[in-house]
Amino acid sequence: MMIEGDSGLVVIGEVATREDALAAAAREKVDIILLDLDLGGESSLDFLPELIKTSNGARVVVLTGVPDPDMHLKAVRLGAMGLVHKVEVAKVLLTAIKKVHDGEVWLRRTMVANVLSELSQPREPAPADPEAAKIARLTDREQEVIALIGEGLRNKQIAERLFISEPTVRHHLGAIFDKLEVMDRLELIIYAYKHGLATLPTAANSQRKPAK
Repeated sequence: MMIEGDSGLVVIGEVATREDALAAAAREKVDIILLDLDLGGESSLDFLPELIKTSNGARVVVLTGVPDPDMHLKAVRLGAMGLVHKVEVAKVLLTAIKKVHDGEVWLRRTMVANVLSELSQPREPAPADPEAAKIARLTDREQEVIALIGEGLRNKQIAERLFISEPTVRHHLGAIFDKLEVMDRLELIIYAYKHGLATLPTAANSQRKPAK
């Protein structure tokens, strides 16, 4: 009633469950979603990212009566652009909705400080993919050799295709074996197919006879 009493705001709908919220978000075109953290037995934080995605990027203002700073911070991390406590006066909620709609963020100063503090903390780097690190060591020429091996070409054919000598091809293969930690040509082919360094030959190509 309070929101509908504001001439600049229109209430599109009200829902009370996760399923209804996601369905309404997909169905209706809304700018702001006013979301209560407590949905009577389930937390709206459990589906907040999905709700934002389903609504095609609607901005979320969280309304909460739960005095839990960690939960509030989690809501912001999950995509909420505003957070209003139920104990605050009605005009604060209306102001928050309008500010968030205009592209601003509505948070208490303590919450802003917590968010900034968290963002300033150095994060643990994501564990490096050991195979990606190996592949990154390959030169462009070595990757060309691998691709041609994947096509089923022998050393002489690879040399002719790349306009290099057979000894040079063997040199490249030795470096490739070392960098990718494979033992032989067969293991290299399997590795190449698995990690996208070579493409499996098509049935037509596999049945084609070599030219004389």
